[in-house]
Amino acid sequence: MQISVAIAEVKGLIAWLDKFRETGFTDAIITAKEIAAALDVDPVFPEKRQIQRKRFFDESGSKPSPSSSSEESFRLHYFLYIIDQAKGSLNRRFEQYQRYDDIFGFLFTSETLNSLNDNDLKAACIHLETVLRYGESSDVDGEDMFRELKLLREILPKQKMTASDILNFLLERNTCPVVRLAYRILLTVPVTVASAERSFSKLKLLKSYLRSTMSQERLNGLALISIENEYLGKINCDKLIDQFAGKKARRWIFK
Repeated sequence: MQISVAIAEVKGLIAWLDKFRETGFTDAIITAKEIAAALDVDPVFPEKRQIQRKRFFDESGSKPSPSSSSEESFRLHYFLYIIDQAKGSLNRRFEQYQRYDDIFGFLFTSETLNSLNDNDLKAACIHLETVLRYGESSDVDGEDMFRELKLLREILPKQKMTASDILNFLLERNTCPVVRLAYRILLTVPVTVASAERSFSKLKLLKSYLRSTMSQERLNGLALISIENEYLGKINCDKLIDQFAGKKARRWIFK
């Protein structure tokens, strides 16, 4: 999945959560009652005993303490809480996507590329050069990229093209090297936002297990095989085994 698609999906999910927060409780109750009936469970909310507040001697009249039904209490303290937590988690986890959109957004599709005037396009190229700068060097030159994008807009097909389509178009024609590099950087941005803590903890357990059952040399060999899996798929394993056996087999000389 490309990052532009992920951004659109997340925005759509957040908008759906906003709508579901306002109107989804009734539908959720109906669905829950149907499931409860299928499981032979009484679909009612348990009523809590109302606690009567003690009155002081100088209070006039009896004012009942404000209370709400069990269903309304469930909506306030459970349903809305879960929806707000889900939305907040999405906003926190995917806030980096908005920054990527601000940096690379003008390259996402041919439509966004063609929608910018020259001044906005040049400003976006200069901004990208600044973001990709490290010390005195930068991966792209903003001025060169601006000139290449102006040419690219003239030669691109009229139909809508994604970032990967544009990169393939440039690779086939071997043109616009600065723009090609920018699209390669864009398309290598990871979409997943899995928790780093869990990923590294599992990696640590895996490495500990492997190191306890094999030597470091063999572990390095497995890592190399995993990295070069495409090249490995082209190797004739039977021929490789025969070559290995021919070099390692003991040779006995009988007299």
